[in-house]
Amino acid sequence: MQGIYLVTDQDLCLGRSLAAVVEAAVGAGIACVQLREKALPTRFFLNQALTLKPILAAAGIPLLINDRVDIALAAGADGVHLGQSDMPCETARRLLGPDAVIGLSVETWEDVTAAQDLDVNYLGVSPIFATPTKIDTKTPWGLEGLTRIRAYSRHPLVAIGGLNTANAPDIIEAGADAVAVVSAICSAKDPFAAARDLVRCFDVQP
Repeated sequence: MQGIYLVTDQDLCLGRSLAAVVEAAVGAGIACVQLREKALPTRFFLNQALTLKPILAAAGIPLLINDRVDIALAAGADGVHLGQSDMPCETARRLLGPDAVIGLSVETWEDVTAAQDLDVNYLGVSPIFATPTKIDTKTPWGLEGLTRIRAYSRHPLVAIGGLNTANAPDIIEAGADAVAVVSAICSAKDPFAAARDLVRCFDVQP
């Protein structure tokens, strides 16, 4: 897991379809998409996943589903992203199989240490900075927290929370393998240009 990781929010897309925003970001070279639409009823959530799946599959980009293992199975998604109160990772792995991508949010140091022996593909370090798109989280990690996790954890790290082109280079330098964004792409006037500029943050790394 490396590069720009788009987390969706239809409400932030400025009236555009989610598929249009995702297509633009895919064209700019993002690495992953997490469908995160907490307010959608199950049927509509599944329809969104089924709409995005062929767009992403054609580009070889994984589609992950936030929280909902059932939606991931029904849509043939590549995996799930789980929070600390969601289905246990071990159960999700048993249901989704050995090849599925499973990510896990870590919001406290206890979460980080508990995850060390878990069969997950990455840790979502959340939030790095305070952000209105993630209001149910604990104290922000900041750059120092991210650096501490990088020194300890064996897992790839996906950083999220208040990230944009201005701070992405510092996040990468602090040890993030991927930079996850929501509004920086979804609410951008030009999602393609915004995603392209974020992708380029990795190009300048040594």
